[in-house]
Amino acid sequence: MTQSLTGAPPLLSRAYFTRDAWRGRFRRDSVLPGFGLTLGFTVCYLSLIVLLPLSATVIKSTHFGVEAFWAAVSLPRVLAAYRVSFLCALVAALLNLVFGLLLAWVLTRYEFIGRRLVDALIDLPFALPTAVAGIALTALYAPKGWLGQTLTTWGIKVAFTPLGIVVALAFIGLPFVVRTVQPVLEGLDAGFEEAAATLGATRWQTFTRVILPTLLPALLTGFALAFARGLGEYGSVIFIAGNMPMKSEIVPLLIITKLEQYDYVGATAIAVAMLVISFVLLLVINLLQAWTRRAEQRR
Repeated sequence: MTQSLTGAPPLLSRAYFTRDAWRGRFRRDSVLPGFGLTLGFTVCYLSLIVLLPLSATVIKSTHFGVEAFWAAVSLPRVLAAYRVSFLCALVAALLNLVFGLLLAWVLTRYEFIGRRLVDALIDLPFALPTAVAGIALTALYAPKGWLGQTLTTWGIKVAFTPLGIVVALAFIGLPFVVRTVQPVLEGLDAGFEEAAATLGATRWQTFTRVILPTLLPALLTGFALAFARGLGEYGSVIFIAGNMPMKSEIVPLLIITKLEQYDYVGATAIAVAMLVISFVLLLVINLLQAWTRRAEQRR
């Protein structure tokens, strides 16, 4: 057969099925190395930074036996620490989900004096050392602090209670929701809202039926990030929590306490259980995100 006018070999020619021809068809111009090399570097880096440490923790826990592992993770003090960590992280993430959306909405839809300053302050928990945040929150909400004195007269105690843990986790988790939702709001076409208004929809109907379905994947992502950060937070919590066993003791602090007591079996078992629970929760949230994206595409 002859060559086609475009210079490419005809479909039924032998040259069409050669290895060089297939490479040419699937090759893309790029400033980065090839797919195989970049994938190798990615897997190697991910293994060194994430997979190997986590695998070492899991393998270490298998040396203790099932009975010792279960005895370490089922103690009443350990179960109470899990309950405090997960409930406080969940409440803080839900609060950030609501107020983070409001804050992102204001920064996206309105122009006001000091808008750039407020936008910059959102990233402060990222750069601020967690210990500094914990000390500042404790000084603010302590019974003799600026806000603590007023709250105490109303019968509300924040510092050295689980409520203080929620406040600290809400402080460090807010940027995750705002920075996840804000780009989606900025890219949202205002024409959809105008079309809904012309069709007689109220503001609440426009928000729930037009805006919220588009924001739902971003909201779930921000919630998952804030929740995951709250589960592993340590520095900003230990100062304001009070660290009372069975009441306001979090899991990271309990692991540190076990290590200081040379209880490596207990510390490793608690860490592995925390790892498994966190992985399952994040997997469920990611599956939910994929479901919402598919539902939005069908719509």
